[in-house]
Amino acid sequence: MTLIDSWYKQARADPKRIVLADAGDDRAREAAERLNADGLAEAIVIEHAPDHVDATIRDAAAPLGEKVDLTDPLHVAALMVKTGKVDGCVAGASRPTVDVVRAGLRILGVARGAGTVSSSFFFVLPDGTPLVYGDCGVIADPDAQQLAWIAISSARTFAQLAGIDPAVAMLSFSTKGSAEHPRINKIRTATELARQLAPDLSIDGELQFDAAWIPTIAASKAPDSLVAGHANTFIFPDLDAGNIAYKITERLGGAQAFGPLLQGLDGVLHDLSRGCSVDDIVNVAVISSLQA
Repeated sequence: MTLIDSWYKQARADPKRIVLADAGDDRAREAAERLNADGLAEAIVIEHAPDHVDATIRDAAAPLGEKVDLTDPLHVAALMVKTGKVDGCVAGASRPTVDVVRAGLRILGVARGAGTVSSSFFFVLPDGTPLVYGDCGVIADPDAQQLAWIAISSARTFAQLAGIDPAVAMLSFSTKGSAEHPRINKIRTATELARQLAPDLSIDGELQFDAAWIPTIAASKAPDSLVAGHANTFIFPDLDAGNIAYKITERLGGAQAFGPLLQGLDGVLHDLSRGCSVDDIVNVAVISSLQA
């Protein structure tokens, strides 16, 4: 059984209520039909937002004032998550990431113990190896504290979906002092902060990708590292690096990519690429079910 097969098996064993917030998008409709027919979730698509607005939704929206638009399917879907009417939301097939993140922040807010909202991509390589990259879609130029929280959240995402312990590499153009630069200092500081915030987390940095991934290079460049050579969760110094790397991994490396998966919200709300397929929506909905 592949990892994705195991996700589907878990989802069928305990179908969750998932709302797809891309009103009027044929891909969302088809994904909902497949999720329901295959027993993967109890899926609904918001076609007309006011149809889903009842007293509970209005009461939840009231303290948020002008920040919430009850005619916007995305806002209504996020309120459905907040009030427990659904277990998770998937959106973004017809909306930019910034819309999805803003709705999440305005309505769900940051979860306790999360520090910041970020994103990651979960990959399954052609040989079945699971990986996570963070952040690939939200924080353009994270400071050291944000980077530490990205590492912790991405590690949690990996553990949830891969079912194995994360080994986190804080990536840089330097490995263990091979270069000096203020940008490298940020990685070192972030690594230490992450260790303080999550003492049980297996994390190391700064590491170049080859030292983080290839055991023989790790033995040469970072012989004392407990992460180098077998990392599975990779944290990039900024959004340029993360976004470029995920697209290369997917398009040239042939990996299956799932995301961007939002992290740190007080509720399950995930984004989609506007170029997503029906399969992409189904898979992210299944991931939402597992995390709910």
